[in-house]
Amino acid sequence: MTDPAILEPLADDAWPARERQRLGGWRLNASSGRSMRINACWPLGAPDRDPEAALDAAEAWFVARGLPPRFKLTDGVVAPTDLPERLAARGYGACKETVVMLGPTGGKGDPDLRVSAAPDATFEAVFTATAGDPEDGRERLEALGRIPAPARFVRLDIDGAPAAIGATAIGGGFAGVFGMRTTPGHRRKGLARRVLRGLLAEAGALGAERAWLQVEADNAPAIGLYADEGFAPAYRYRYWTR
Repeated sequence: MTDPAILEPLADDAWPARERQRLGGWRLNASSGRSMRINACWPLGAPDRDPEAALDAAEAWFVARGLPPRFKLTDGVVAPTDLPERLAARGYGACKETVVMLGPTGGKGDPDLRVSAAPDATFEAVFTATAGDPEDGRERLEALGRIPAPARFVRLDIDGAPAAIGATAIGGGFAGVFGMRTTPGHRRKGLARRVLRGLLAEAGALGAERAWLQVEADNAPAIGLYADEGFAPAYRYRYWTR
């Protein structure tokens, strides 16, 4: 099983926030405030000051940007280990449990998939159309555009119209899977599975040996799809907010 201390920094780098700062081993991420991963403090190592002073500094950093302070606590890499108790004493509580799953790369590509190194206008249109909140969709699209090279963006068209998309970021021998979306009229047709397989084939060709993805713990259909494709739960994380 992969150590989250290895994978979490790769995950942070693969989905870059618009603004980033460090407090020692704490990573501060800020964007527009929607996507929780890029609007949170990731305490992956010891901070560069007393923990209470680090909490004060992290809270002030978010408030200065008009964002609510938020902390992403990952099983096995919380530093210091009593951080949950410190956060609880300040009125924080855990929410939005997320499962990190690991699986294989490789396999055969799909000749019907369109593959590119950057999101094009059609990819962006599908992503925006499938976002429940337009502002959330815009923020996530900006993050997709910041994925460092090499990255791959996959689109599947049905009858000449875009139907499903996905993206992958490559780093450290791993591939992170992001942006899996299917348009409403094409759901439950196996398109997401085809896109995922295409992404994994591309990742294998780019040298990634394993793939990871993040899925909310209550999203049983997505977890089932990924499990069918060889992914297994590796660890979990939760956000702490007031």
